Amino acid sequence: MLSYKDEDRPDTFHSDQPLVSVVIPAFNASTYIERTLRSAMRQTYAALEIVVVNDGSTDDTAKLVEQIATSDPRIHLLSTPNRGVAAARNTGIEASSGRFVAFLDADDLWHPTKIEKQVNALKRLSSHWAAVYTLHYIINEDEEIIRPGSSDVARGYIYARHLNVKYVGNGSALLVRRNAALAIGGFDSSYAAVGIGGCEDLDFELKLAARYFIEVVPERLVGYRKHPGSMSSDHLRMGKSALEVVRRSLAANPQLPRYAIGSAIDATQKYAFWEFRQARRTYLSLVTIGVIFRSDPRFVVRLVLEKGLRGIQHCLRLGTTTANREDQPRMKRLKFDDHIAPSCLECPKETPRLRRHLIRLAAVDAKLNSALARRANGP
Repeated sequence: MLSYKDEDRPDTFHSDQPLVSVVIPAFNASTYIERTLRSAMRQTYAALEIVVVNDGSTDDTAKLVEQIATSDPRIHLLSTPNRGVAAARNTGIEASSGRFVAFLDADDLWHPTKIEKQVNALKRLSSHWAAVYTLHYIINEDEEIIRPGSSDVARGYIYARHLNVKYVGNGSALLVRRNAALAIGGFDSSYAAVGIGGCEDLDFELKLAARYFIEVVPERLVGYRKHPGSMSSDHLRMGKSALEVVRRSLAANPQLPRYAIGSAIDATQKYAFWEFRQARRTYLSLVTIGVIFRSDPRFVVRLVLEKGLRGIQHCLRLGTTTANREDQPRMKRLKFDDHIAPSCLECPKETPRLRRHLIRLAAVDAKLNSALARRANGP
C-alpha cells in the first residue's frame, strides 16, 4: 500500500477537525489541474490532505502539481501507470489518512464552502450514514455556468430511488467515510478494462446506497465541467457503461421487487438512448428505443411529437434569423468562482405520475432498509 512518512504529513493532521483526504485522479490534465487544485486549496475547511494521483500522464500534469505543491504542504503527488480513473481513485483512497475522503475530478471546481458544509452534515450523524453529496452546476472550459444540474434530492436509505434518479450526478460531489469506501471494495476498475469506463462513480454510489444511508447538502457547490476532452463527452461509452453498471447492481441485489427492477432498467435505457443519440449511433438508438417502447410507449410518442414540432419551428425560423445570428452579441454568463453564492435547492418539476412513482420507490427503500437492519441485528 502506498503511504506517507509521518514527518511528511501536514500540520492539519493535528487539528481538532477530522481530516479530509481529497483524492484527485489526473490523466493528461495539464489544461485544468492548476484551477482544480486552487479550488481545493481555497476550501474554508483547513484540515485537508490533497492526494493527486497522476495516472500515467504524458503531458505536464506531474510537473504542474509539483510546482503548486511547493506552496502548500497539504498536496501530495503519486504517479502510477495509466490504469483508469477507478484504479487511480483506489490508489488515492489507500494512500490517504483522512476519516473522510472527497473525490475531485481534475477538471472540476468546488465552491470554497463545499467540504466544510459536507463535514458538518456528516459528522453529526451515526456511522450508518456513509456519505454526503451536493448539487452542481455544469460549466464550460472558461468556468462559465452553462446551466444548473438536477435539483432532485433524497436522503437516508435511497438505493431503489438512486437506481432510477441517480442523485449524485458526477464524481466530484461526494464525500464518504473512508472505512465505508474500503468496506465496499472501492471503485471497480473492470469497466475500464473492457472499454466501458465512465460510470464507475455511479457503481460506487450504488454499492454505498445498498448498504448505508446517504445525506445531502442541497446547494450547488460543484462546478462540473463539460468539454470535448472530458470522459462524459464520450457518449457511446457513457451509455454502454451506465447500462452495465445498473445490470451488475441489479444482479447483486436480487431482493429488489419487480417494480423497482423494471423502473431502474427503464430509466437507464432512456439515459442510454440520449447518449447513443448524441453519439450518432443510429442502430443502438433504434434498438434502445424499441426496448423503451415496450415499457413506456408514451415516452416514444412524446419523442416523435417533439421532434416533429422542432422541425416545424426550424422551418419557420429558417431564413429569418440566420442572417441576424452572427450580429447578436454573446450573452455574458455567470462564472463559477470563489465569489459565487452557492445556489440553494430549487423545487424540481414533478408530475403527479412521477410523484406516485417516487413514493412507491421510497416504500421499496423502507422495506429494503428494514430487511438490512434485521440482517445486521441477527436472529
